Amino acid sequence: MSVKKQINVVGAVVVCDGTILAAQRSPSMSLPGMWEFPGGKIEPGETPQQALRREMQEELLCVVEIGDEIEITSHEYDFGIVTLTTFYAKLTKGQPKLTEHSEIRWIPAAHLDSVEWAPADIPAVNRIMRDFAA
Repeated sequence: MSVKKQINVVGAVVVCDGTILAAQRSPSMSLPGMWEFPGGKIEPGETPQQALRREMQEELLCVVEIGDEIEITSHEYDFGIVTLTTFYAKLTKGQPKLTEHSEIRWIPAAHLDSVEWAPADIPAVNRIMRDFAA
């Protein structure tokens, strides 16, 4: 049995007025149609926070300030093992624009479970819903 590829990724939980930015994976991506926190792969030599700032600029054409770490989750998919680190973030410049995803939407924190999340994102979704319910 071959060893699965380890993929380290980061996700931004962008908060604005009690709503959270969610992005739907496009048909050309793995896990098409599932929702995720925007972000991407950590490049060699980058910290997770640097990767997240870069990915948000590349993918959504906006600038974010990275806050507290929320959750670190590993999930085994057929294409590899994804370790996702999520951070709270806030927009400091620009509004998110679609470049890679099929849809982005602001979802009230209490209703994050109204869309189908990618498995690696679910522990963070549950944690955020608890944080905002507190």
